[in-house]
Amino acid sequence: MAKGVWIVAEQRDGALRKVSFELASTARKLADQLGDEVAAVLCGSGVEAMAAELGKYGVDKVYVADNPALEPYTTDAHAAAVAKVVKENDPAILLVAASAQGKDLAPSVVGKLATGMATDCTDVKIDGGKLVAVRPMYAGKCFGEVVIDTFPQMASLRPNVFTIVECAKAGAVVKFDAGLGEAKTKVAEIQKEASGKIDVAEANIIVSGGRGMKGPEGYGILEELAALLGAAVGASRAAVDAGWRPQSDQVGQTGKVVSPNLYIACGISGAIQHLAGMSSSKYIAAINKDPEAPIFARADYGVVDDLFKVVPALTQEVKKLLA
Repeated sequence: MAKGVWIVAEQRDGALRKVSFELASTARKLADQLGDEVAAVLCGSGVEAMAAELGKYGVDKVYVADNPALEPYTTDAHAAAVAKVVKENDPAILLVAASAQGKDLAPSVVGKLATGMATDCTDVKIDGGKLVAVRPMYAGKCFGEVVIDTFPQMASLRPNVFTIVECAKAGAVVKFDAGLGEAKTKVAEIQKEASGKIDVAEANIIVSGGRGMKGPEGYGILEELAALLGAAVGASRAAVDAGWRPQSDQVGQTGKVVSPNLYIACGISGAIQHLAGMSSSKYIAAINKDPEAPIFARADYGVVDDLFKVVPALTQEVKKLLA
């Protein structure tokens, strides 16, 4: 009988990613309702030392596949390792991150396990002993509750939505053989972003600009404000398509889905595709000259004025507060 709540922990460059702790804390909450244990699958090379850290967030047991073939990440190797250990232990629930890596990994795992999955979930709960996943639908216009009838019941959780809770557990480490054959894919090169740049997908604060920035040079004022706030700089699809910002900065349905504590939208009208990518932000502040811009319908705070006057003034006020 399927039992236990499992997560796939995500790591990069020798450190666990924040979303792994969000997954662990959420799994702990679900497992407590079911009276089950929480287990994590951790894959990579030289990753065993990271396993103990997961115990701080409620993980009882960490299944570690420590193999040079698992670093750097490739879909076929990681999917094979995760599917193997899941089949051998039969958990009831398997949670993964709706991150760039998680979105790549999860479909392959789903196929290998012949189960179903609810994607990009903003809430999960237990009802009648089963996992109920809540996810936005129709570009965030409504929310659906999804129940998977096959096991493991899988769901991918949107980063920066679920609360991290420390509980100071000591998770046991179980090594397992990933059983990898000859690799089907090989990473030829990894191109990293400029050092120190914050990924919009993981940022707590995002200062984002759209068509109203008028050109790439306009983003200078956003960069200055973001540096003071410890924020990431985002962009709308229109700005990215115009070549003003790199695609890695794009927020929206066709870019990155974000859920920061604060999203400052500058010169962004609020097309439905953009709103779908940031509407779950805790607080939204909008700056736009057009009082009828759709972004104001979603914003908690709005300023109808020229962003090239408002943003520098806001930057000066932040400097005063930090002085």
